[in-house]
Amino acid sequence: MRNVLVSWIGHADLKAPKEFQTAGLGPLAQAVSARRFDEAAILSDYPQDRVDDYLSWLKRLSPTPLRLYYESLSGPTQFGEIYQAAARATSDVIKRHGATLQLTFHLSPGTPAMAAVWIILSKTRFPAELIESSQQSGVRTASVPFDISAEFIPDLLRKPDRELERLSASLPPEAPEFADIVHRSAAMKRLIAKARRVAPRSVPVLIEGESGTGKELLARAIHMASPRRDKPFAAVNCGAIPVELLESELFGHQKGAFTGAAQTHVGYFEAANAGTLFLDEVGELPLSAQVKILRAVQEKEITRVGATKSIKVDVRVIAATNRTLVEEVAAGRFRADLFYRLAVAMLHLPPLRERPGDLSLLIDRLLDQINHESASEPGYLQKKISASARNLLLIHPWPGNVRELLNTLRRAAIWSDDSTIGTEDVRDALIPPTTQENTDILSLPIEQGVDLPGIVAGVARHYLGLALKKTNGNKTQAAKLVGIRNYQTLTNWMHKYGVDVKERNDGGRSKNERKKER
Repeated sequence: MRNVLVSWIGHADLKAPKEFQTAGLGPLAQAVSARRFDEAAILSDYPQDRVDDYLSWLKRLSPTPLRLYYESLSGPTQFGEIYQAAARATSDVIKRHGATLQLTFHLSPGTPAMAAVWIILSKTRFPAELIESSQQSGVRTASVPFDISAEFIPDLLRKPDRELERLSASLPPEAPEFADIVHRSAAMKRLIAKARRVAPRSVPVLIEGESGTGKELLARAIHMASPRRDKPFAAVNCGAIPVELLESELFGHQKGAFTGAAQTHVGYFEAANAGTLFLDEVGELPLSAQVKILRAVQEKEITRVGATKSIKVDVRVIAATNRTLVEEVAAGRFRADLFYRLAVAMLHLPPLRERPGDLSLLIDRLLDQINHESASEPGYLQKKISASARNLLLIHPWPGNVRELLNTLRRAAIWSDDSTIGTEDVRDALIPPTTQENTDILSLPIEQGVDLPGIVAGVARHYLGLALKKTNGNKTQAAKLVGIRNYQTLTNWMHKYGVDVKERNDGGRSKNERKKER
C-alpha cells in the first residue's frame, strides 16, 4: 500500500536550508528523513522563488518524490480557504494514487489553523494518520484525545449565515417532516429554511433542480409540514403521460366522452382536492396542456373531458422541473403566465457537487436504508463501507446526484462478498462519468454561488492537457498555444493545476533551450 504525506510548508521549513545546523531540519524535512513515503504532496502559499530553493535542498536530502500545490490564501487563518485548498490537494492525491493508499497529514508545518483543518479532514472526509515533529522529540504519531464532530465544521469554516438566521427566526423549533432530507451544507440549510417558511401557506411552489436531487422528497416534506398534511398528496409525472391522454389524466373524463371511456374517470386535480398536487417534470408539458393547467390553478376549477359543468377544486400545486423555466419561457416553450402563477415561491435544489459536507452523511444514511431493505433477503449480510471505498465515492462527480449514489451503493452491496464494501466493489459499481463538459461557463446561476477557483482550475487543466497532447509534450510549443510566455511558466501552471505529461528524455524542451541551460 502506498503511503503519501500531505503537508503545508511552514516558515521553519523555509529557514532550514540555511539554519539546519543550529535550528534543525524543520518539520517537513524531518518527516521525509525519518519515515518512508512514496510521495510528499506539499502545499504552499509562499513566493515561488523561496519554495523552489527549499525544494531543491529537500530533494538533495531525501529521495521522496515531491509534488507541489501552489495555493493563494488571503490570510494564514482563513479556515475556509485553507480547508478548500487542503481538500483539493488530498482529492488529487487520491485520484492519482487510487483510494487504497495510506494518507498521512503533518500537523507541525504552517499555522494553527492549518493544523486544525488537517485534524478535521482526518476525522471526516479523508481518514489519515496525523503526525507531528520537533527537534527535541523527532517525528511521532499525533494523539488527538478528542473527536471533532462533523456538525461543528460549518461553524468553524464558514462565516455565520445571517440570512439563514433571519429566515429561521420565525420557524417552529422542530420540523420532523424534513428529517429525511439529509444535509449539513449551508446551501441545503438555506433551502430547508425557505421550504419551512413556505410550507404552512397554500401558495404554489416551483422546485427546480437536476435529475436525482430529490425534488419529490422535498415536495412531500412541504406537504407534510403544511395544514394539508392529512389530505391527499397526488404525484404525477407530466413527462410520462402521452399527449392525447394528458387532459383526461389531469382533469378526468365522463363516461362515453370518447371511444374507450367505459366509465367516469377522476383526474389528478380532483383526486388531490383539499390536498397537494405534485406536478413533476412540469417543463415537459405541451403548450396546449399548459393553457388548461393555468385556468385550473388560477380559477380553482376544472372541467372533465366530455362534461359541460365545471368542478371547484381546492388544490395546492407544487411543480418541479430539471429545466430552467425562465429560459424555457424566453425560448417560447413554456407559457410566461403559467410560470409566474406557479413560481410564487421558487426553490432551487442544488446538485450534490454543490453540497460540501453532505456526501459522507448521505453515504451512511443510504447504506442504512439498503441494509434495512435487504434484511429479509436470504443470505444478506449487513454492510459497512471501508475508508478507502468511501474515499473513492467522495471523489466521484455524481452527475446523477443522490439517485445515482443510492443505486451505486445498492450495486456495491450486491458485488460485495462479505460485510465490508471494499474499493473494488465500489469501482465495479460506479458508472464512469461522461466526458462531455458544460462549456457554457458564463451562464452558470450565481444565486446559489459558484466555485470560481474550481471553474478556473478546470478550464486550465483542460487546455493545458490539450496543448501538451497536441505538441507531444513539448512545453515550449504548448506554452505558445495557450498564450503563456515560456515553458518555465507553463511548468508552474502544470504544478499548480495538477497536470501531468509523460515527458521524453529531453524533458519536452527544444534543442535551443537545452543549449541555454548548458
